[in-house]
Amino acid sequence: MSLFIKKEVFPEFELDMVTISVAYPGASPEEVEQGIILSIEEEIRSIEGVKEVTATAKEGVASIVAELHEKGNKDRAYQDIQQAVDSITTFPEDAEKPVISMSSRKRRVVSLAIMGEGEPLVLRELAEVVRERLLQNPGISQVELVGARTYEVEIALNKVALERYGLSMQNVSDIIAKESVELSGGTIKSNAGDILLRVKTRKIKAVDFEALPILTTSLGTSVRLGEIATIKDTFVDDSIFFTYNNKPAIEIEVYRLGDETPKSVSRATKATMEEISKELPDPYQLQINDDSSEVYDARLELLIKNGVIGLLLVLLILGAFLEFKLAFWVSLGIPTSFLGSLLLLEYFGVSINMISMFAFIIALGIVVDDAIIVGENIYEYKQRGMNYMEAAIQGTKDVAIPVSFSILTNIVAFIPLMFIPGFFWKNVLPCCHCRCHRFYDFMD
Repeated sequence: MSLFIKKEVFPEFELDMVTISVAYPGASPEEVEQGIILSIEEEIRSIEGVKEVTATAKEGVASIVAELHEKGNKDRAYQDIQQAVDSITTFPEDAEKPVISMSSRKRRVVSLAIMGEGEPLVLRELAEVVRERLLQNPGISQVELVGARTYEVEIALNKVALERYGLSMQNVSDIIAKESVELSGGTIKSNAGDILLRVKTRKIKAVDFEALPILTTSLGTSVRLGEIATIKDTFVDDSIFFTYNNKPAIEIEVYRLGDETPKSVSRATKATMEEISKELPDPYQLQINDDSSEVYDARLELLIKNGVIGLLLVLLILGAFLEFKLAFWVSLGIPTSFLGSLLLLEYFGVSINMISMFAFIIALGIVVDDAIIVGENIYEYKQRGMNYMEAAIQGTKDVAIPVSFSILTNIVAFIPLMFIPGFFWKNVLPCCHCRCHRFYDFMD
């Protein structure tokens, strides 16, 4: 049995929303709320298109989420929020520049886990490779890593070396800050157009910092950072640790966007996964942790199975007790009614998804029951001596009202769902790997 231990976060589906994140290093949650959150909330609450604002104050960071109205102009609302936040001048001096982003609906389809007992850095790099390979597949639009620790370059200065060259920690820190920047240098106008200038000296890897010149000696030689410090690539310390089958792991979430279907994304993921698995070095492995398209397939299989059984039952029961000819035409009404509904789905903006398939399963039982009732009444008039046409018309007229009301009672029972705002987008189902629960996307 596989056990996947992780922080319970379920990002399968998100409404259209604007997220504002502001870093405020060293500040307590109370200071974050007073200095940042209250100012932003005051500016964006009255913006047209904003439905609800939710804010979270943590130590050193503020997070504000503005949920947008479903039928509003989301691009306009996003621009208005950007302008409102940029116009705020009361942020504390130590607060960093707000990061504003807009997220659209997304549905998780497949969850992969890459695991291995090797070096954590190698595991992180392999996870990035898997992510890039998945994105190269035209059938996959979005892939995210969950549980991937943030990269960090650790620089441990040698006290003896600092004293030898007359340096202090502050001197070295200032030099590193000045030599590891990424800034805009303005534009140069030319006949061919504007040329954007940008200073890019940002260091990312430990090897880049090792070659960083710190000072020049009287002999003209340069002293590099690697000579006075021990530098290595590592990760930011945090308390989140992911394992799969008791091995260190990183979860890779594959989402679908727009018109992509669960089955197509799942097939594309599995095809790419087979190629990647052959190339992974020992002892690293790539496995599927969760595939929500299986729930979709199970619902579709149930619908087809019930449809076939219902069709056979009508044929056998009416054929055995009434007439096979009558049973055939009554049975033909079952697929005909469903095919007719498929023609109207696109007109009403409905797709083949978990909700619509559930509705089909309910309607299937109603159609089978009503078909038997109407067929039996038609047979009754045929036994009285009427021809087939007269018996069909009269038999249908007799039961038209009660059958219609039986259908309407089912419609009335589900009408209240139409007036509930938002999306019916999550269904809690037991996870196949453990006793926890997972959220599965209802939509197609």
